[in-house]
Amino acid sequence: MSKFLTYIQLLLIVNFSFSQNDFFSDSDTLSPKRVGLVSGTVGSAWIGSMIGLSQVWYKNIPKTKWHTFDDSKNWLQMDKFGHFYTAYKINNLVTNSFEWSGLPKNSSIILGTTVSFGYQTTFEIFDAYSQEWGFSWSDMAANTIGSGGYLVQKLVWDEERIIPKFSFRPTEFAKYRPEILGKTFSEQLLKDYNGQTYWLSASPGTFLKDSNFPKWLCFSVGYSSHEKLVGSEEYYIDQNTGKEFFSKREILFSLDIDFTRIPVKKPWVKAILSQLNYLKIPFPTVGIRSNSLYGDFLGY
Repeated sequence: MSKFLTYIQLLLIVNFSFSQNDFFSDSDTLSPKRVGLVSGTVGSAWIGSMIGLSQVWYKNIPKTKWHTFDDSKNWLQMDKFGHFYTAYKINNLVTNSFEWSGLPKNSSIILGTTVSFGYQTTFEIFDAYSQEWGFSWSDMAANTIGSGGYLVQKLVWDEERIIPKFSFRPTEFAKYRPEILGKTFSEQLLKDYNGQTYWLSASPGTFLKDSNFPKWLCFSVGYSSHEKLVGSEEYYIDQNTGKEFFSKREILFSLDIDFTRIPVKKPWVKAILSQLNYLKIPFPTVGIRSNSLYGDFLGY
């Protein structure tokens, strides 16, 4: 799912044939050329990625009739945060792209929400016919909250004030179950929930009128897991070393930056900075794990 975000962003950058200023500047009037380009890019990315997944990911998975699968208690719900984050960011990306094309804001957010929810639902339909998985209502709930979270903020505030972000660093746990948590860095990035953290960042300055608090400075709350090596079990023992692992939830607190609110004038600089809002920057962090406080100088 994260590959889909990268795929769309790359296609938008490569395929636009405008000058630099035109490319990065919003259109005040409807541009049929931009609308067609955004629509074609989103459509080709959607169809192309689904064809690729059906051939690479689902091709060798035994098929069965449509069925459901309750995975709501697996992985300490870390995968649900992933669904929320991806759905939110797809909505954000597609909505901004259509706004760039000159479509009205309400039309853009409706299209963004539709694409986000529809794209995530396609995954669930594939899973529904796969013997190893199934249609997950908890995944659908996370997708709905993610897509709806961006929709509501745009309709109520016409801006983002609460920003989902993501951070990752490799952990020692992947080596004990590399077939599940990943062998390479790219695999671990997607599979090792112990290294993933999902954040919500917000600045008090966006909620307080006439406040001198800088709107670019945010407080962040993060959620992660620790020593989680089996999705459905809270305990794991490595047969080779005898080392025991007891899964734990983590709540983290840190500072962050809303890069879209840094005062810069050049549109291309703003466009680059906005991409950084997908990620939480490393910053000293205080965490709670098993009712114990701990500090991390470069928490991310």
